[in-house]
Amino acid sequence: MGARLTGLLPCQLDEEQAEVYRAITGGPRAAGPQAFALTDPQGRLRGPFNAMLLSPPVGLAVQAIGAAVRYGSVLGDRARELAILAVAAHWNSAFEREAHEAVGRAAGLTERELAALRTGSVPELADPVERAVLRATSALLSHGALSDEEYADIVSAVGERALFELTTLVGYYGTLALQLRVFAGEGP
Repeated sequence: MGARLTGLLPCQLDEEQAEVYRAITGGPRAAGPQAFALTDPQGRLRGPFNAMLLSPPVGLAVQAIGAAVRYGSVLGDRARELAILAVAAHWNSAFEREAHEAVGRAAGLTERELAALRTGSVPELADPVERAVLRATSALLSHGALSDEEYADIVSAVGERALFELTTLVGYYGTLALQLRVFAGEGP
């Protein structure tokens, strides 16, 4: 994970930690093409995942939320990655930015869109759903809530289920950014 937390090799894990490890490396994140490596060459978990081994019950639940917002959401791939990258920029999370720029490219985000997100700017988006998702994400990051008008706008664009998933996504990636700041010394 970085400077503060020593990465554990798979052979060093107890059974509870190994369950978390298997859920991360053998679950939906590992299926299909991978835009970023989940482990280093020795098999240690990268990024925020290594910290999840510190408390297997919490780590297992947190990784399950991440898998649900990435692989079980009704949000489209581009909209989801726009939101994740906005959270990464807000929290200045280098790992999440690097990982999800790769995922975003695979989902069709352009270099211009990625560059805008990297600086915290709003890229020009043709899709009204993507614009609504990014506006709602920006509002959540700015003041942790949505006005009645913002709520009506995003619900009209994506529905209440997708809004619930979006608020969960913003919270989840904010949690990962916090974990990376604390355990990897990432941040300002």
